[in-house]
Amino acid sequence: MAQETPPVVPDNNQLALDRTFLALERTLMAWIRTATSLITFGFTLYKFFYYLHEQDPVRHPEHVFGARTVGTLMIVIGLLSLGLAAAQHRQQLKLLRTHYAAPRSLSQLVAVLVAVLGVVALLATAFQH
Repeated sequence: MAQETPPVVPDNNQLALDRTFLALERTLMAWIRTATSLITFGFTLYKFFYYLHEQDPVRHPEHVFGARTVGTLMIVIGLLSLGLAAAQHRQQLKLLRTHYAAPRSLSQLVAVLVAVLGVVALLATAFQH
């Protein structure tokens, strides 16, 4: 009868590096949630007041620093926070990879997709009269 080989158990250092990688992923995903909330709320705010203005321009005049401007600024802040968080994540992964063969980051892919969504929302607000 063939003797079974015992399973390979990772050492404490390997487990610590795995936990660090997963913590970096969770942190970026939290930033993605924050940025997504800012982008979607900003776009919703913009569209809501655009709709009100379209229905009754006299009753709902456009202001220089009104809700539409705040909505656009929220989209910009969401994109900036996402970009900064992704850059920090990339920097930390680069540092971690000097000690550890970290797997590909799926949260970076999600960050890029959310950034594309944010740019589309920003362009929609910028080119709508």
